[in-house]
Amino acid sequence: MNIKITGTGSYIPSKIATNENFHNHEFLNTDGSSIKAPNEVIVKKFKAITGIDERRYAKHHLNTSDLASFAAEKAIESANINREDLDYIIVAHNYGDVRHDSIQSDTVPSIASRVKHLLQIKNPKCVAYDLLFGCPGWVQGVIQAHAFIKAGIANKCLVIGAETLSRILDPHDRDSMIYSDGAGAVVIENTNNEGGIIAFDSATFSLDEAHYIYFGETNNQNTTDNRRYIKMYGRKIYEFALTNVPVAMKSCLDKSGVDITQVKKILIHQANEKMDEAIVKRFYELYNMEMPEGIMPMSIGKLGNSSVATVPTLYDIILKGNLENQEINEGDIILFASVGAGMNINAIVYKQ
Repeated sequence: MNIKITGTGSYIPSKIATNENFHNHEFLNTDGSSIKAPNEVIVKKFKAITGIDERRYAKHHLNTSDLASFAAEKAIESANINREDLDYIIVAHNYGDVRHDSIQSDTVPSIASRVKHLLQIKNPKCVAYDLLFGCPGWVQGVIQAHAFIKAGIANKCLVIGAETLSRILDPHDRDSMIYSDGAGAVVIENTNNEGGIIAFDSATFSLDEAHYIYFGETNNQNTTDNRRYIKMYGRKIYEFALTNVPVAMKSCLDKSGVDITQVKKILIHQANEKMDEAIVKRFYELYNMEMPEGIMPMSIGKLGNSSVATVPTLYDIILKGNLENQEINEGDIILFASVGAGMNINAIVYKQ
């Protein structure tokens, strides 16, 4: 039995927000005080750290479930399967359907049920459910699909990562420039083909780290706005990721029995370019090696951080030949890895 990804799809919103869009924002410190720097300087420093030039936002009439269904349609078409044969639809997200200009997240029914409805799947034995696992949610969904298939209770699963983070951004928080919208999906099947999922590893650090990413009030203390927005302790996350993610990646790779020199690509959650690069460099240092050139494809520069959608979207655009100077070929060993709210970490060793 080889449990493989047989189809991929992604949806990248058409609305582009460049860094220049933030030049007129009123950025404030967490205590509401003014930041003693012009926005042009703030944005320039942001670009140097994150690598982000622009990000994508969904059009106002579209929600997370819509984006998820668009990516799913492409994955189903790519896999060339009958959608009625799907046993599971697993949708990773964190905030549900947040309609434009709404203060409320809508998660009843689940996003997965909404996606199944939008795909017009009639089969009641196709079980649809949501997965909340922070940014590593899509990777965890793949791990769960693998478990279902290996246990013999499924043959085909659709795993989606989708998010509309633009709906939960505090316009007075510099960190809001990081986030974006998007969706990525894969079909996973039990096949007779070579390759597939070789090993995986997951961990949750919540004793001290549970609230590193959280929902909080706006930085503008003069507003009557009672909405909550995505917030994070950036320095703590950076230090946590550099300490723990390389070790988790090594644990997964060692478990697989694959030699480090065989890894062709590392598709890591597109969180922050400098942080991702530091993680992968430290991962190779654990093997007394330098990070190979071109090993870590990046999409964050143009697409921003779309949470659960970054890894499947990156994977899809590489396979479709839409990322310059990057390719994945049959037989290549890929390491998927992610870190995010919870704080959760996971990794998968995969043979294309």
